[in-house]
Amino acid sequence: MQDKINAIVENMLPTAKGKRVVVGIDGLSRSGKTTMVKKLEASLLERGLSVKVLHIDDYIVERNRRYHTGYEEWYEYYHLQWDVQALQEKLFKKLKNATEIQLPTYNSQSDTQQIEIISLLHTDLIIMEGVFLQRIEWRDFFDFILYLDCPKEIRFSRERKETQLNLDKFKNRYWKAEDYYIEKECPKKRANIVFHV
Repeated sequence: MQDKINAIVENMLPTAKGKRVVVGIDGLSRSGKTTMVKKLEASLLERGLSVKVLHIDDYIVERNRRYHTGYEEWYEYYHLQWDVQALQEKLFKKLKNATEIQLPTYNSQSDTQQIEIISLLHTDLIIMEGVFLQRIEWRDFFDFILYLDCPKEIRFSRERKETQLNLDKFKNRYWKAEDYYIEKECPKKRANIVFHV
């Protein structure tokens, strides 16, 4: 496993000194993205690089903007879970050069967004982790994308038992959105490396 991690790191390292690299760790729900990010981050830190990890789920919108909107559930999840255009302007367009980004961050306890200040001063490499990262509005902002390919059955087995009981939510919300993403954006074809989990 560590050999694969090292090979991935070698592929994503900047070719020119002083150039900030933006890496996307893409994959569907429960494909192992967070675990992969931790391993990659540790390997990069060992090489003396300054790394900032961002999770796209930290920037979802309030519940009333993504549930019971009148749209189909899969549409809400794919198109309304995040303010896609705002993130393009306020986050993705600034990743390469900004020393600081101010961004609305979701607080699940209060179901509100609060401004977070993200310091990127002296950051060599940014790792963005999350689902649907290769949507057309965001994908060109990445220098390197790793896609984690994991079968649906394995991903579903990683859900909590209580969560698994709500099968309709998976069928109507998550899986339809995932199928749409795979068909529309072809993430396995567009990624620099596909990691089979």
